[in-house]
Amino acid sequence: MVRQRSIFSFFLVLLATFLISCGSPGVAIAPPTYTAVQLEKIQAYIPDIQAVRDRSEELKTLIKKGDWINVRNFIHGPITEARLNLTYVTPNLLPKDQPTARQITRDLFNHLVKLDKATSASNPLIALNQSQAAFADIDKFLDLLPKTSTEAS
Repeated sequence: MVRQRSIFSFFLVLLATFLISCGSPGVAIAPPTYTAVQLEKIQAYIPDIQAVRDRSEELKTLIKKGDWINVRNFIHGPITEARLNLTYVTPNLLPKDQPTARQITRDLFNHLVKLDKATSASNPLIALNQSQAAFADIDKFLDLLPKTSTEAS
């Protein structure tokens, strides 16, 4: 019986030693960062997105004039291309930012649909509100982008 206890104790000591040696004092994991390839892909789309963002006053003027044909052309042309560019940029963002970017892109799409409906109904008030919301979504998306990529543009 004494012999069994000493063997049992020996195995417990071995097990404890093994478990203690396998443990490590919390290895610090570096936060995720952008690779050069990701930054390059993001930078390829930023000028086009920013160019559409800079044309917000043009759309507002068209809406105020009631030039609904050109408003619809603007919606289905430059703003839709900007939305596609947002979609292309999203997979290159950090994993923690991708869900937010996807939500912003969905919100932008919903605002564009409402803007298009307001344009069809020739409703300048709703059209102005939806265009402001759409450009606010673009601003939110641009805020998600890495600072180095927005400084270069």
